[in-house]
Amino acid sequence: MVIQEFGISIGPLLAGAGIIGLAVGFGGQYLIRDIISGFFIILENQYRIGDIISIDNTSGQVEDISLRMTTLRDLDGTVHHIPHGEIKKVSNLTKYFSRVNLNIGIGYKSNLDHVITVINKIGCDLYEDPNWKPFIIKAPSFLRVGDFGDSAIIVKILGETIPLKQWDVAGELRKRIKIAFDEEGIEIPFPQRVIHQG
Repeated sequence: MVIQEFGISIGPLLAGAGIIGLAVGFGGQYLIRDIISGFFIILENQYRIGDIISIDNTSGQVEDISLRMTTLRDLDGTVHHIPHGEIKKVSNLTKYFSRVNLNIGIGYKSNLDHVITVINKIGCDLYEDPNWKPFIIKAPSFLRVGDFGDSAIIVKILGETIPLKQWDVAGELRKRIKIAFDEEGIEIPFPQRVIHQG
């Protein structure tokens, strides 16, 4: 009313204020959604700083968690800022413990009982190794025959490690399996194709 007394038309001012209020309202809606989602992520301890998580198609180590967003750094060193309101599904790869989960192909002519014995011995030796024992909760061992592939019988090996060490332990296990299989004459086949010429 005071502005109107000075002869200034308040119609455009009110319209502009209404548009600004609407924009702030929409922006605030997303901000509130991010904060509420962030509150529950922290309250439920879904993940913590240092965990390796996967959000949709983005994976990395959690570097920071605020009420509004989570910051991840992937293996390439790229930093991703993800608003909590956008998160639909989170996979935590390192909560409480982690797992070594390997599928190894062996030749169809291999003696399966011998292969199982060798795999279990490798897992026990790795578990007893003083350099690796602190990282391993359960020694990697043969679990089952997973599949009959085109060129190989697929065997599944499973073990448990402390968080963040599953990749290191799996790498060492692969190395030891390759060396032991070579020594024991166990074939790790590769795809082969027979071509007939008419």
